[in-house]
Amino acid sequence: MTVYTDEESRTLRTAVFGAMVLVSTAEPGALDEESHAGIRAMATFSPHLRHLLGAARPELPAGTTTDVENGVLEALQNSMAILATKAPQEATTFPTAVLAICNEVAAADGQVGQAEHEAVTKIRAALTR
Repeated sequence: MTVYTDEESRTLRTAVFGAMVLVSTAEPGALDEESHAGIRAMATFSPHLRHLLGAARPELPAGTTTDVENGVLEALQNSMAILATKAPQEATTFPTAVLAICNEVAAADGQVGQAEHEAVTKIRAALTR
């Protein structure tokens, strides 16, 4: 089993939960439905990553909306680097799992709005850098 430092664990939690927040807050919607959809979609992660993600409260970057977005996108990029180094198999499935969560959150109210689509596009770009 891969062991992550506290900082690496925090980065992974910020990336995953932050991505859900970026999509959920992109447009007004049913935050409860979106949050439940995101949590259900977390089943796409490996058991080890699910455990790591649930081990502590996620922390979002502080500041303006732009600061939060930039911090989450940076956490996504850093997460890919962490996983590529420590758990290459996880690195291959992580982007798909994060995007599945984002798509579930975006579609939770029955439609995907333009701002939600744009948020998912930014998240996808951060995962492939």
